[in-house]
Amino acid sequence: MQIGISTASFFTKLRTEEAVSKIRELNISFCEVFLSSFSEYKESFINELLDRKGDLQVLSVHSLNQQFEPELFSPLPRTRKDNEEVFAQILKGASRLGAKYYTFHGPAKFKRIKYNLNYQKIGKRVEELCDFVERESGGVTALTYENVHWTYYNEPEYITNISPYTRVKTCLDIKQAKQSQIDVYKYLEKMGDRLVNVHLCDYNEDGSLALPGKGSFDFTKLFYTLLEMGYKGDAIIEVYPENYNTFDELVRCYDYLNQCLYNAKNYGGTLYGK
Repeated sequence: MQIGISTASFFTKLRTEEAVSKIRELNISFCEVFLSSFSEYKESFINELLDRKGDLQVLSVHSLNQQFEPELFSPLPRTRKDNEEVFAQILKGASRLGAKYYTFHGPAKFKRIKYNLNYQKIGKRVEELCDFVERESGGVTALTYENVHWTYYNEPEYITNISPYTRVKTCLDIKQAKQSQIDVYKYLEKMGDRLVNVHLCDYNEDGSLALPGKGSFDFTKLFYTLLEMGYKGDAIIEVYPENYNTFDELVRCYDYLNQCLYNAKNYGGTLYGK
């Protein structure tokens, strides 16, 4: 397991292409690229990212997915097709960047009502999208479904309920689990060996978010738990711009998380009673 960072952590502070350059400058070896607008899905923009990233590795690509992802589940074939075209463009760019995964949110819960979800129907559509990723991207290996507090996947059992119908992988997001008011380890338990990516952010007891190392979350315990369950993936720092003031703070956060990972590998058994 290694620690990387998302370009989303630089949102409003740097443009996406500038964030890629900054991550290289900070000597962080890999990242998640968050494409935040339609112009950033274009081939010309991907070319600029390729010029800037050099030997920086791209683990995954995220997008401003509410622009199109919910409509991938539309009952209208024309609507699905139009939005599949947007998705295909992003996937081709992700493949050119060398990304292994596409981070996926799926449908949102827009209404304040109780949702009675048809898990079989959803799961089969997610499986179709797994096929779509492999067919259209030319290199992205998996769709990774992320827990997000305002989407269908805002409770741990959701992934269990669609699992009989799809091979989809998962991305664990710590801050989103907190915002769902559900213990992150309950999500982790249900994800199991589907987990291939982890988004790292800290929080305080009042629910406010913080840079890792500035809140109350125990990252050493998380890393130890991941290692014990045989997790082979990596972890990505994904924080909000208001969580820090200077880029030096991000470097200290990166160093802190690497120390937590070291402690988990070497002292986790002693610290957590195994």
